[in-house]
Amino acid sequence: MSTLLEFIRQPWHWSVAGVLIGLTVPALLILGNKSFGISANLRHICAACLPANIPFFKYDWKKEAWNLFFIGGVVIGGFIAAQFLSDPNDVQISPALAASLGQQGITDLSNMVPNQLFNWETLFSLKGFFFFVVGGFLVGFGTRYAGGCTSGHAISGLSNLQWPSLVATICFMVGGFISANLIVPFLLGL
Repeated sequence: MSTLLEFIRQPWHWSVAGVLIGLTVPALLILGNKSFGISANLRHICAACLPANIPFFKYDWKKEAWNLFFIGGVVIGGFIAAQFLSDPNDVQISPALAASLGQQGITDLSNMVPNQLFNWETLFSLKGFFFFVVGGFLVGFGTRYAGGCTSGHAISGLSNLQWPSLVATICFMVGGFISANLIVPFLLGL
């Protein structure tokens, strides 16, 4: 048993996850589902829990119940991995990234997220307002405006050769590059 845990705990090559994600789409097609995405679950949950007379939530969400089980598995799997399979003292990042973050004043890299950004003091600052409130709104708005999230468009939509998914994925990538190289460094300087 300990040998299996040691095998699971070791760092795995990124291609393992890539192959498994890639196999998700053929598996869904074989099972008769053509769409996949994480953000759609928020709509399913609202349709199930809020029986209001809102047209956006009036559909048969039970046909998509498998997706709710999928997201439940993601949450449970993340909890198990964080609580039982990971070592928080073994966070490894690129030395170049550590140097770049150090120039922005982020030096405590002992956790999965930088403690200098993710704390209560930062939450109630101008920097925290932009990172958490404005950023969260933009992610939610963008997901709804694009008709799905990065996983739905980039994994499922592209594999089904959907033109809107190609456009959305390109926009996600451009937005990510702009955020990582221009906006985040600016906000870290606040």
